[in-house]
Amino acid sequence: MTRIVIAGAGIAGLSIAHAIRERDPAVDLVVLEGADRPGGNVRTEVLDGYTCEWGPDGFLDNAPDTLRLAHDVGLDSRVLPSNDSARRRFIFRAGRLHEAPLSPVAFLRSGLLSPLGKARIAWEPFARRRPEIDETIHEFAERRIGREAATIMIDSMVSGIFAGDARALSLRACFPKMWQMESDHGGLFRAMLATRRRRAAAVRTEGMGQPAGRLTSFTAGMRELIDGVAAAVGGALRVSTPVIGLRPGTSALAFRSDLAPSGFTVITPRRTRDADAVVLTGPSSDAAGLVRPFDSTLASVLADIETAPLAVVAMGFEAAGLAADRGPLDGFGFLVPRCEGIRILGALWESSIYADRAPEGKALIRVMIGGARDPGVVDVDDDELVAIVRRELRQTMRLNVAPEFVRVIRHRRGIPQYTRGHVARLQRIDTLLQAHRGLFLAGNSYRGVSINSCVAEAGQIADNVLRVGRGEM
Repeated sequence: MTRIVIAGAGIAGLSIAHAIRERDPAVDLVVLEGADRPGGNVRTEVLDGYTCEWGPDGFLDNAPDTLRLAHDVGLDSRVLPSNDSARRRFIFRAGRLHEAPLSPVAFLRSGLLSPLGKARIAWEPFARRRPEIDETIHEFAERRIGREAATIMIDSMVSGIFAGDARALSLRACFPKMWQMESDHGGLFRAMLATRRRRAAAVRTEGMGQPAGRLTSFTAGMRELIDGVAAAVGGALRVSTPVIGLRPGTSALAFRSDLAPSGFTVITPRRTRDADAVVLTGPSSDAAGLVRPFDSTLASVLADIETAPLAVVAMGFEAAGLAADRGPLDGFGFLVPRCEGIRILGALWESSIYADRAPEGKALIRVMIGGARDPGVVDVDDDELVAIVRRELRQTMRLNVAPEFVRVIRHRRGIPQYTRGHVARLQRIDTLLQAHRGLFLAGNSYRGVSINSCVAEAGQIADNVLRVGRGEM
């Protein structure tokens, strides 16, 4: 019987475990999690009636894998699409919030960009060809739609998704579909026209700055997905059991001389386990520490993957007082380009996005601060951090009313940063892993930071893990 150990019970580890169980219910599987609960950064707290997400507050429903996973674990009736008002998204510029336009006419009327900036976007079909380098997101955007749109629209989007610096992150690694669109069609407008003709939803856009798909969660928050998959994995899950060491061994299944040696000894504080296959799903820095004793080169490449620290400040308000102060919340929230001199990355109007995220008559706002360009703010004490956020909500939202509820959440390792050269880095990792048959890497450090990305790769990894057990790779 194949012995499989998955290190880490975030959404990646749980999804892979579930996929393995579906394919081979009899496999000897264990999922080891260092924390006292599964889920990693996907965590929901209900405090004083407010539903506070530690990390992502949803996923886009245009990718089928996450919805299929929810269906598999019996969550169909708990799926909660975002409210229609969440389609309204704002960007802070020049002292006020501008609604991100959803149509060409709205874009022309918007004050988000200058007339020259709008005209430069229209010139996109005539942009110069892509250079033979790994372009950053900013380099790509400036080349295709101009400096102003890159600095205002693309920079704020990158802050919202990656808490990152558009001038450092690789376009091909962060937005591979956009990179492919240019490769296939020579430009974004041409690609969108071709896509519309083919009715291909995979690269559909609903307006400037709008993601394809509808933001979706669950009635009681994203914890329902974690709890559902953890329950499906069942007794294979072991919490409060960190993997503290990994040693290559000899697997009973390593019977073919043409294959690299396989098998590992997994070390935890209380015992060791022999495994034919091991999947490391935590941050790349954790994986680097585990493989360093037997492959310092692989460890070095893994350690090169940076992260952006991030703090989340959730604030609850009396809805009537908030509305009297600045008007009711009506939209998804807003993002802030780094050129505006504001430290917060943006704010999500959670009680406007989803039903029942705040008690009756209350409103919940979740503010993100920190990121790649302001990593030190995550270590500021709570009082000062809340003071910064309140001051900048006054500047951006004209919000002067005091919150009645505050919750500060810190992610010191934050969001992985796919900097220039990340694709080559992944290729190097794949090459080095060939010397360690049965060792796999998964999670948001590598090929996508979203829940959808982590869930989407689970099936392929499960197949490969089981192929090791059959001696096929």
